[in-house]
Amino acid sequence: MRKGLVILLSIFSVMELSSQNKQIDRQPVVAGIFYTADKETLKKELTGYFAECKKPMEGLNTRAIIVPHAGYVFTGPIAAAAFSATSRVAGYENIFIIGSSHIMAFDGASVYNTGDFITPLGRAVVNMEIGDKLKKDNSVFNFPTTAHLQDHCLEVQIPFIQYYYTVTPKIIPIIIGTTSTTTIKKIAEALKPYFTSNNLFIISSDFSHYPSYEDGNKADNVTATAIVSGDPAVFLGALKKNSSANIAGLVTSMCGWTSGLTLLDMAEGNKNLEFKRIAYCNSGDSPYGNKDKVVGYNAIALVEKEKTVEASQKTSDDFSFTKEEQEMLFTIARNSIKSKLFEEKNFIIDEKKITEALKRPLGAFVTLKINGVLRGCIGRFLSTDPLYDVIKVSALSSAFDDPRFPALTKDEYDKVDIEITVLGPMKKINNISEIKLGKHGIYIKKDFRAGTMLPQVAIEYGWTVEEFLGYTSRDKAGIGWDGWKTADIYIYEGLVLEENKK
Repeated sequence: MRKGLVILLSIFSVMELSSQNKQIDRQPVVAGIFYTADKETLKKELTGYFAECKKPMEGLNTRAIIVPHAGYVFTGPIAAAAFSATSRVAGYENIFIIGSSHIMAFDGASVYNTGDFITPLGRAVVNMEIGDKLKKDNSVFNFPTTAHLQDHCLEVQIPFIQYYYTVTPKIIPIIIGTTSTTTIKKIAEALKPYFTSNNLFIISSDFSHYPSYEDGNKADNVTATAIVSGDPAVFLGALKKNSSANIAGLVTSMCGWTSGLTLLDMAEGNKNLEFKRIAYCNSGDSPYGNKDKVVGYNAIALVEKEKTVEASQKTSDDFSFTKEEQEMLFTIARNSIKSKLFEEKNFIIDEKKITEALKRPLGAFVTLKINGVLRGCIGRFLSTDPLYDVIKVSALSSAFDDPRFPALTKDEYDKVDIEITVLGPMKKINNISEIKLGKHGIYIKKDFRAGTMLPQVAIEYGWTVEEFLGYTSRDKAGIGWDGWKTADIYIYEGLVLEENKK
């Protein structure tokens, strides 16, 4: 048997070598099964998933997400919630998609580096340079790309990537075939140099398989809680606990546990990272499923910890900008929108013209209005990025990604008025009497839910302080009208800049 396996792997290796100079794209195998094969129908369904999904708090600097990989009718909104924990215009250089093999076992990982991934939405370009380097430098990745050909776990993530991001990053598809924790550590070590804020890691995995509805909820909570601990040992202990609990029907707590462990190994010891639970359901919650034998689906994000209060309080109280600096901010905002809308290009900022005041790590919102009516408003409440970059990203998001409105059209462009609100340092308050309407914006945070309203909003609508808190708590933080009463409340000042259109 062992001799036969060696011969089989040798044949695969020869096949690999003979195809290295020939691009072989990975064709879709579950289009029409796990998701629709029709391009326009698929786009509409994805739009619906993002519209109905649970939205995480804004401003997360997300490094990795755990996303389910079952049929979209079961997992669509949960997968969309996971992707929503990342910015559509984040500008990731690469997305590493990691899944655990459903097809074959081998003592390492397989990187697809012989071509691109094809879906009904088109071509997802593989970064073959990184794939080649991983295989060249690490024997643990030297396993055949044939592991990818019939497995669905990576394919189902691709349409979400193609639909969601304004500019689709290159992908590095990786399938893990081992259950050895020692080998998984080697895989994690090899990937660590790429585990930076420039890249996103997607861990493709469902959770419990085939227990009853109630047992599935409990088992999935145990597993997700262990992941959020960030401790690989705790995670492995949770899997063992579920396995030894003799839960009827439970085959696995997490089918992609080896991929999840890889992420935990990469993140271990990094005190600037934390896991956040975004959304959960199981197949019994779908009209297409039953509650006797369910599969669990979690959306979990690994994010950079908020440098919230400390970072904000260290910024300068001086929020004045020269006329030239204000004009530069509006030039960046308007030209970013224009380049994307009319040329489908990324507006390049001349950083030589950027002053030190515009390089400060400040939060900001960009508001678009037409004839005084809101047309889009998105921003970043807290930021470790320079102000000028926040303005660029927020302008694009306000024009094209505000879920309340369709994307801005060419006909609307000249009619749009742009307003920029630069946000000042935050101060936590213990008494709502400290809130001064028109002067203070408020930021409400409870657990992993949070939301903000800008200073000018309360005046525009004529709200009382209690109404200001209620609307922010309910509509922005998603914790109910009275949720602010048991939440942390912060106030901040905002400098409102209005465009001088010539």
